Amino acid sequence: MNAKVTQDQIDVWKTQHDGIFKIEVDGRTAYLRSPDRKTLSYASNIGSSDPMKFNEILLKNCWLAGDEEIQTNDSLFMSVSSKLAEIIEFKEAKLEKL
Repeated sequence: MNAKVTQDQIDVWKTQHDGIFKIEVDGRTAYLRSPDRKTLSYASNIGSSDPMKFNEILLKNCWLAGDEEIQTNDSLFMSVSSKLAEIIEFKEAKLEKL
């Protein structure tokens, strides 16, 4: 089990990372940050030959705190995997031909 994450800790993470996320599954909680370019590149490269590995890399590298069982229990991992794509945030870009 994990130590209780306080609002103060969440506020610190928010100053350090672009996005902070809380995922809950079967009474367990994980706190994740948005992935950076390096993490996405690595996960995409490995994930091209093993799609499940993409989720493992994303979860491991974006992990801030939580119940470690989410990373080790297949059922919990699969449940969380379905939400991992949502931590990849894209800003709206505008292209203008000049």
